[in-house]
Amino acid sequence: MTLNDILSEKGSHVYTISPAATLDDVVQKLVECNCGSLLVCEPAPGGGQSILGIITERDILRACAAHLPLAEVPVENVMTRNLVTGHPDDSVEEVMGLLTEKRIRHLPVLNQGCLVGLISIGDVVKAQYRQTLVENHYLKTYLHG
Repeated sequence: MTLNDILSEKGSHVYTISPAATLDDVVQKLVECNCGSLLVCEPAPGGGQSILGIITERDILRACAAHLPLAEVPVENVMTRNLVTGHPDDSVEEVMGLLTEKRIRHLPVLNQGCLVGLISIGDVVKAQYRQTLVENHYLKTYLHG
C-alpha cells in the first residue's frame, strides 16, 4: 500500500493559510476545517501556490505556552519551514517509520515538486489497520478453507 492509495481514498484537498495571517486566524481555520495542520502558502510567480511551511496544533500550543498574543503574531514567525515530505509511491510502512523518526504527524505529499495531498499519522494508521484486517481475513479463510 502506498501514499497514492491513501490519497485516492481520502482525496487530495489541502487546507492552506497565508504567512501573513495571524495565529488566531490559524486557530479559527483549524477549528472550521476540523484539521490539525495548515500548509503555509503564497501565490507563486506564474500561477499556482508556493509552499513555505506548515503550521500545526503543536505550533499553536508552543505559542500559547510562550504567552504570545495570537491575534498579533503572524504565521511566518512560528511555522515550521523545513518540511519533511513524501512521494505518492512511498509505502505506508516507510512513511510510518519516517513520521515516527521525525516525530511529526502531518506529511505533505509531492510529485515532481507539485503538492498532491497531505496525509496524517491517523491516515497511515487507518490504512495499516485496514490492510491488517484484509490479511487476517485471508489467512483465516486459508486455514479454515
